Amino acid sequence: MPVSAFAYAPPEGVPELRDTLAGYLARTRGVTAGDIVIGSGFGDLLSLTCRSIRARGGKRIAVEEYGHERHRRIIAESGLDIVPIPVDAEGADLDGTKADAVFLTPAHQFPTGVPLSPERRRAAVEWANARDALILEDDYDGEFRYDRRSIGALQALAPDRVVYLGTSSKALAPAVGVAWAVTPPDLLPELLRQRSLSGVTPSGLHQQVLARFLDSHEYDRAVRRRRATFRTRRELFAQLLAERTPDLRPGGLAAGLQCLVELPNAAAEERALAAARQFGVALEGLADYRAPGGNPDRAGVVIGYGAVSSARATRALALAADALANGLSY
Repeated sequence: MPVSAFAYAPPEGVPELRDTLAGYLARTRGVTAGDIVIGSGFGDLLSLTCRSIRARGGKRIAVEEYGHERHRRIIAESGLDIVPIPVDAEGADLDGTKADAVFLTPAHQFPTGVPLSPERRRAAVEWANARDALILEDDYDGEFRYDRRSIGALQALAPDRVVYLGTSSKALAPAVGVAWAVTPPDLLPELLRQRSLSGVTPSGLHQQVLARFLDSHEYDRAVRRRRATFRTRRELFAQLLAERTPDLRPGGLAAGLQCLVELPNAAAEERALAAARQFGVALEGLADYRAPGGNPDRAGVVIGYGAVSSARATRALALAADALANGLSY
C-alpha cells in the first residue's frame, strides 16, 4: 500500500473500500447508489445514526417487539424513546405507529425469521414518507438465503428514506471489525459530525484489507461457504427435531444463522431452557429478545447455529432438539 494509506482514515471511510462496497452491495443486495460511511462495527453505526436522528429533532423510534436487547440499549443511550411494534407472519406492522424513525430487519426478522412481506414493505415506505421519517434497515444476514435468491434490500425502494446497515461479521468474523451504512445524502453531514464527536475512526488497515478481499471475490466465496454450512445445519436440526417431536419445526425462512422454534406457552419455554442448561447447551428463549411492552403471550426458543464449531455442531443441535422435546413432555 502507498504511504498515504497509513495516515488517519477519512471519517467516512477509505475510498477504496467505499467504492468496492458500492459495487458489491448493488450486485448482491440491490442497494442503489448512496453515501457510504464505514464503522468499526454495527453498534458503532447504529449509535451514530440514532444520535444523528436525535440531533435533528427526532424523539421516538419504533423497534420490532423482538430483537437484540443490546441494540435497544444503544438506541436508548442516544436519547430516543423506544416504541415497540408487533411482528407477525408478515413481519413488522407499522400501522398507526407514531415515531420519527423505525428500526427494521426486513430481509429476515431477528429472531423470528420471517421476512417483511411486499405489502408491509410498501406500507413502511409510505409510512416514512407520510411522517418525514427514516427507516434503519438492519441487513445483518440478508446474504444467507438457502432455498432461493436472497430478498433484496428495502433501501432500493426509498434511498432517500432508508439508512442501510450491514457488517462483515457474519460472512467473515466479528474480529474484522468493519461495518457500513448507506445513508440518504441529507443525513450524511450530521452523521459525520457525530463521528467527529465520538473521537473514533475505524481502522484504515482493516478497511484496506477488506477492500482487497472484496475485489478478489474471496468475500463472495466466503459467503457461499458459510451459506452451505448454515443450510446443512438447519436441515440437520429440522431432521433431528422431527425425530424427537414431530409437533415442532423450525420457523421462518430457510435463511440466516438462527431459527425460532415456537412453543405453546411460557412454561414450555422455561422447561426447554432448563433442560438445555442441564444438557450443557446455551439457548435463549423468545422472552430474552422481547422489548418492554411486547406481546407476552408468544413463546419459543431461538436456535443459533452460526457460531458453534463444526466438530460440536451435530451434538449441540441434537441436544437442543432433546431440550425442546423436554419442553413439551409435561
